[in-house]
Amino acid sequence: MEPMTVAVFLILLLFLAAGVHIGVALGAAGLLGMFLVVGDTAAWAQLRTIPYNSSAVYTLAVVPMFIMMGSFFYRAGFTGDMYQAAYLWLGRIRGGLAIATTVGSAAFGAVTGSSVANAAMFSRVALPEMVRHGVAKSLAVGCIAASGTLASLIPPSLLLVIYGIITEQSVAALLVAGLLPGLLSMLVYIGGIYFRVVNKPELSPRLDLSVTWRERFRSIVPLWAAVAVFLLVMGGIYAGYFTPTQAGAVGAFAAFALGLIQRRYGFRGIWEGLRETGSTTATILLIIVGGAFFARFLGYSGFVQDISQTLLGFDLPPFAYLLVFMVVVVVLGMFLEAFSIMVLVLPLMFPILVGAGYDPIWLGVITIKLVEIGLITPPVGLNVYVVKSASPVPITLGQVYEGVTPFLLLDVLTLAVLIAFPSIVLYLPSVMAG
Repeated sequence: MEPMTVAVFLILLLFLAAGVHIGVALGAAGLLGMFLVVGDTAAWAQLRTIPYNSSAVYTLAVVPMFIMMGSFFYRAGFTGDMYQAAYLWLGRIRGGLAIATTVGSAAFGAVTGSSVANAAMFSRVALPEMVRHGVAKSLAVGCIAASGTLASLIPPSLLLVIYGIITEQSVAALLVAGLLPGLLSMLVYIGGIYFRVVNKPELSPRLDLSVTWRERFRSIVPLWAAVAVFLLVMGGIYAGYFTPTQAGAVGAFAAFALGLIQRRYGFRGIWEGLRETGSTTATILLIIVGGAFFARFLGYSGFVQDISQTLLGFDLPPFAYLLVFMVVVVVLGMFLEAFSIMVLVLPLMFPILVGAGYDPIWLGVITIKLVEIGLITPPVGLNVYVVKSASPVPITLGQVYEGVTPFLLLDVLTLAVLIAFPSIVLYLPSVMAG
């Protein structure tokens, strides 16, 4: 590795250690690296072109649309309806509240695509209910932090969209590919919760919940809006009626219109939804633009090509390259947000893994699953801190870490299944392509 390349990496680490925003740190380090490698004229030319070229991308229009769709669903209270239905149907089962939270979180993820939003919302909605009914705090907070990550896989997933943009893969194929692994993750969580509470009944006492079948079926009625939007978005993509970008626009408008027609929010709710959409989108675009600067520097310096040729020259088994990738993503996931990890790692590792023979669509789902694991892995784990800060009941970080540890083991099990049986990921994309 050239000394200048090493210096730029050290500067990037210094920026991150100083608390500089990841997008700004990547952009500043990348621009400085280009000045050192190709000179000031070429570097200034890149400064004029990269921000526009990396953000004025048609595919990126789906990002604010998906964010807006989730924001309007949350503001309209549809997410509370989902949890209430899951609670009435599953509450009497041993560990039913934790299972209901997992199912509700998966349903919420299907219309938001945001793990952080999932974890924050269910910390406020579900955690007080679980604690009030005697569920151990460790199980309650662990369930919320872990099930929040389901939004990263279950379509529409923002992370899968970003992966597709960075690696230039089909966003439609990636969104469809995430469905079965997302449902598998949810089922593994449910099985793990039930196994734990059966063996340790003190974690979740059986509820004395008196609910009629009439009440259960009535709780399903308000869910038609969420189901309709999900089917509209994913059904349209799967059937080829519209692109993911068009689907995002259709879904955002449908979510807005349904909330308005049912009078679920007024002008303030609309404004908050739009403001939240703009703020989140700006943050994501800043990371993407900064990552584009750093990726361009890596290309000019020859770092990516040198590393790729060196690693592939070792002629290691394909799984060895995958193992290195897995370790890097999970370790970074302890400290960085998901978008930052992908912008940092994929430009380097994606060509190596594809060169080693891995399918890029399958690799996308594995990448998101690894990012999910990082979101709940100590010593940081973004979802852990989100649950801690959003909780309306007193909890400690120790209780959250204790609670997420069993779910980390369940995630490893799911990851092993997806690696052993790649057809789980690739079946729906192959049917859609056919």
